[in-house]
Amino acid sequence: MAFQTQVDAGAPEFIANRDGMLETVRQLRALEARAETASEKRRARFEERGQITPRERLARLLDPGLPYLRLHSLAGYMADAKDEAASVPGSTFIGGIGFVSGVRAMIVVDDSGINAGALSPFALQAMLSMQEIALRQKLPFIHLVESAGANLMNYVVDDWARGGAVFRNLARLSAAGLPTIAVLHGPSTAGGAYMPGMSDYVIGVRKNGMAALAGAALVYAATGEKAKEDELGGAEMHATVSGLVEYLAEDDVHAIALARDVMARLDWNRDMRPVPRTFAPPRLASDEIAGLVPLDMKVPYDVRELVARLVDGSEFTEFKPGYGPQTVCLQASIHGVAVGILGNNGPIDPAGATKATHFIQACEQAGTALVFLNNTTGYMVGTAYEQAGMIKHGSKMIQAVANAKVPKITLYVGASFGAGNYGMAGIAFEPDFLFAWPSSQSGVMGGEQAARTMSAVARAGAARRGDALDEEKLAAQEAAIKALFDRQSSPFYTSGRVLDHGLIDPRDSRSVIAFCLLTCLEARQRSPRPNSFGVARP
Repeated sequence: MAFQTQVDAGAPEFIANRDGMLETVRQLRALEARAETASEKRRARFEERGQITPRERLARLLDPGLPYLRLHSLAGYMADAKDEAASVPGSTFIGGIGFVSGVRAMIVVDDSGINAGALSPFALQAMLSMQEIALRQKLPFIHLVESAGANLMNYVVDDWARGGAVFRNLARLSAAGLPTIAVLHGPSTAGGAYMPGMSDYVIGVRKNGMAALAGAALVYAATGEKAKEDELGGAEMHATVSGLVEYLAEDDVHAIALARDVMARLDWNRDMRPVPRTFAPPRLASDEIAGLVPLDMKVPYDVRELVARLVDGSEFTEFKPGYGPQTVCLQASIHGVAVGILGNNGPIDPAGATKATHFIQACEQAGTALVFLNNTTGYMVGTAYEQAGMIKHGSKMIQAVANAKVPKITLYVGASFGAGNYGMAGIAFEPDFLFAWPSSQSGVMGGEQAARTMSAVARAGAARRGDALDEEKLAAQEAAIKALFDRQSSPFYTSGRVLDHGLIDPRDSRSVIAFCLLTCLEARQRSPRPNSFGVARP
């Protein structure tokens, strides 16, 4: 049935919520712009070499007018640089899912305008994440390569050891019957050389494309040989001598055209059976989402108001509305796709966990995708709740989430704390897609709660020993703990550490969920032709 909203878009609280939410979106867009600004400073160098920029390469590769979902745009923020003001999030790559010659594909573009495209530690994690999504969602993997490999200035042995998983994943993609295509735009040395080396199809750009395990300088330092770069690893050599390159392009534009042609000739959509779907947009405006959810996590709101602005026709059926009412379970559709939606109007109590378990298992039985809208401080604590079986009922819910095989899409729209994050399909439970609003928070608990917990422990310890407490020192400890937890609960911090697939504008939530749903459903239709080893070149 259609939901009757109680929201007043002219109320002062709504306007304040909206202003605060839009400020977080402006912060997100400003951070995303840092990488583009930094890369654009090298435009003259690209033009001098007869190249187009990484973002121009991406624009030419994508089908115009079709949707594109950016992933991990903040990877490395507040992590790869000591100075947050100087941090360039997502700096050396541009990744996402888009359409190439009508085919939905995972696309990674090395941003060689920054650090020669060398991978930073969290860019590496983002690359692995995108490869795993491609494998899970049965997506062809396209890589526009121009990379110096690992960033030796920030060398950490752990990253080198784990970095081999990038090549392992390319092998697994190929063996799973998922085409991997590399376009060699410029120098790609050391580990970067294995990106084309492990791909099924390689397009090399004449004069600029270069792949070698060691450049001329390193070859001379290691062996004393005075090698020429073009003879060592030039695209022309690889196209005629080594056999690494299948298609030789005259320039970047020609290379992108060849990549689109290769994708078209794979006839990748031949087995797809598109199901025509008709649906009505929400009656309630998606733009109002910006004012719905308070930035203050202590202020409650009705998650059904949010759902009514996400689902078709603003219509849904509520499952067990009178039982465990703070855990909201709804049946609806988004872009014509049936979904089960779990949301929070407060902490999860034993009845709520039991209801959620039943709902998840019923959706699994029906093959209905699950959408989790996280806004919870976690499972209820206290004597009454422990005696009511909070642990076992919460565990049932977590078990159901862990084992459900239907598509799972998670949004952090408010708080996502403690084990409630696990029960609501947090990152550890490998949902198909997980995005966060720039106003959300996640962590083991809030900073204030952590500070109070540690103070209570200190007071209890002092009382047990009969010691006097230094209140000034305790207050300083509380402030330090609160600052530590609050900083790490920020979505900008967690997204920088690749603990989600990206931050999104809350007003884009419906379109993002729909894109992810259709990606998952398309994957379940596909039947790639796997083999034992993938494609090996002669």
